[in-house]
Amino acid sequence: MTLSRRTALTAVPLSTLAAGTLASCGPNASGGGSDEGQDTLRFSWWGNPERAATTQEVIDLFVQKHEGLEISAEPGDISGYFDKLATSVAAGDEPDVITMGGAYPAEYAARDVLLDLSTVEDVLDLSAMDDAALSSGQVGGTQVAVTTGINAPGMVVNRAVLEAAGIELPDTETWDWDDFAEAAQAVSENTPDGTFGSGTVFSHDSIDLWARQHGQILYTEDGEIGVDVATVQAFFEYSKLLVDTNASPGADQLVELTDVGPEQTLIGRGLAAFMLTWSSSLTALSEASGEELEIVKVPGESTETGVWLQPSQLYTISARTGSPENAATFVNFLINDPEAAKLILTDRGVPAVESVRQAILPELGETARREVEYISDLGEMDLKPTWVGPAGSTAVEEITPRHQNDVLFGSASAKEAAQAWHTEAVAAVAG
Repeated sequence: MTLSRRTALTAVPLSTLAAGTLASCGPNASGGGSDEGQDTLRFSWWGNPERAATTQEVIDLFVQKHEGLEISAEPGDISGYFDKLATSVAAGDEPDVITMGGAYPAEYAARDVLLDLSTVEDVLDLSAMDDAALSSGQVGGTQVAVTTGINAPGMVVNRAVLEAAGIELPDTETWDWDDFAEAAQAVSENTPDGTFGSGTVFSHDSIDLWARQHGQILYTEDGEIGVDVATVQAFFEYSKLLVDTNASPGADQLVELTDVGPEQTLIGRGLAAFMLTWSSSLTALSEASGEELEIVKVPGESTETGVWLQPSQLYTISARTGSPENAATFVNFLINDPEAAKLILTDRGVPAVESVRQAILPELGETARREVEYISDLGEMDLKPTWVGPAGSTAVEEITPRHQNDVLFGSASAKEAAQAWHTEAVAAVAG
């Protein structure tokens, strides 16, 4: 439940893809989908049975509204989803509309598997989508994907813990990271052992947040590392500060808390006042804690914006579909139709179109409404764009905690760890 793209996207490591298998997927490979002018489209996604049932309702609504078109549903489990996709692409038999996540769109776009969505802009209307959300489906300046929904980094707050500690929440419109560290330390000092101000230190994607607030970025549009050694060093130093001042748990406990579910997080157990995580986690964390948790702007945003709109998942269209316009009509329905949105709600993230967000608000509970309102507030800010991560980005996700833990456990200085991180990260994205 910490801030990582893997959690946000529910994607699996790129290592599950066989590069040799994908190599046969160029534009001259045998076509997928069906014959030209097909009226039955194949649609794949992953998720639990509840998502499958909801998606079938959405499909039924689409078919009802679009006479002559049919959708063949291909739900899957995340554990085998991308292996199956790689096999079907190699055979030239991939679905027409494919749900993806993580760096997969970059992998497949590089092999000409994905349709350039600008070629179907007459039926796929992206004009009302937040610009920052739109860029998240671009690879090398080409729109090859469109987000199913969005979430964003945010600071989750448990006011009950703050009140028990006698600590006031700083002004979240203007607070900075010094304010956060001071408040978190004060909570730890004024509550029983085992309760902390911050439930975590910061994870891999927090480097991107930190970099953006310092005028840099984790990955450039060209897929290169865009953050320098000094900025990563400062990031590691701040993480160490939280541990050394007891504002957060110690290194051993932090390792135990890595990738735990909502019920095992400290804020979910009522043992932390703050947690930097994804906005989409608010409902689950609130249910786990039994408290009406809040989500507020992360520290430092008043100086320079660092948050971004992160795609929960991404819809793509096969470049070899027999009916690109029909496939685009279906994707357009998924992202723009208010009736479809009222069925999906926030299961695939908060809708990236403001009018659609407003349409679902009356259907949501109080906590889910706060998630949507948080995203809408961010949509009014000047957010930096985010692009599909480069192919090596999954490896970088594993490089970060290794070097951060070296700092937290005292086996390396922040400077040494930052230099090592940068060298390895640059090599990873360079292939």
